[in-house]
Amino acid sequence: MEAGVFLALNDTTPPEIIAQTAEAIEERDFQAIWVPEHVVLFDDYEPNYPYSPDGRIGAFGKGMMEPFTALTYLAAHTKTVRLGTSICLITQRNPVYTAKQVADLDFLSNGRVNFGIGLGWLKEEFEALNVPWEQRGKRANEHIAVMKALWQEEVSSFEGELYQLPNCVMYPKPVQTPHPPIFVGGEGDAALRRVADLAQGWMGAGVNPDELVERIATLHGMLRERGRAPDDVKIYTLPNRRPDWDRCRRLEDAGVEQVLHMVPMREIGETKTALDDFARIAFG
Repeated sequence: MEAGVFLALNDTTPPEIIAQTAEAIEERDFQAIWVPEHVVLFDDYEPNYPYSPDGRIGAFGKGMMEPFTALTYLAAHTKTVRLGTSICLITQRNPVYTAKQVADLDFLSNGRVNFGIGLGWLKEEFEALNVPWEQRGKRANEHIAVMKALWQEEVSSFEGELYQLPNCVMYPKPVQTPHPPIFVGGEGDAALRRVADLAQGWMGAGVNPDELVERIATLHGMLRERGRAPDDVKIYTLPNRRPDWDRCRRLEDAGVEQVLHMVPMREIGETKTALDDFARIAFG
């Protein structure tokens, strides 16, 4: 099974520690580095965070770096490890700028981008950005179509209900063809349908191995209905607790191809020890 490292980057992590961590991740043959996204957070918000019992975002509550800025910095300090968003909130972003950032990062990293996407759960963040909260699912689908057009077509355009893109040209195109793999986050049936319809991967989070078996079976059924093979979609997961050897083997048996784990980044010695521990667990 593959292993990826989830980095929650904020102002408590000096740039030199970020660079040293990226180099240490690559030295230990981890397959990917993943970073999250929230542009603003709040002290007072409706507690709807889906990955904690109390609905609060917890350790992330003071903010995090913009993902493509962070990943570009990480790309400059690595050569082979893949670089992913877990997840990019595409429904609260302009799809043209997002497509541009993804394409430029893929170009600068020589084709190492995994594009993890999600709809978003924090209504207050949408309001701060002056973006409608309603119709997020339809907006996500249209934004994906806009981005694919910009990545794949010499002259790009799109005509949708919520978004219209006139004929335009965007370069550079991504190195990966037809585009960087899209990983959809979310655990409900709607998210799985979006995977089956539009994506190359599913990024489940906070799901135990037994639940994953059912979710993966549902996804595979949806893929068959669309004439796609199970192998068309990669299965990655971010567990809601520290993985151990038994849990990693159960996730692997369930069909997970890559498990993500967060490591501390206060001091590089502590970070390297955590990476060594995770490598022993994940790679057996």
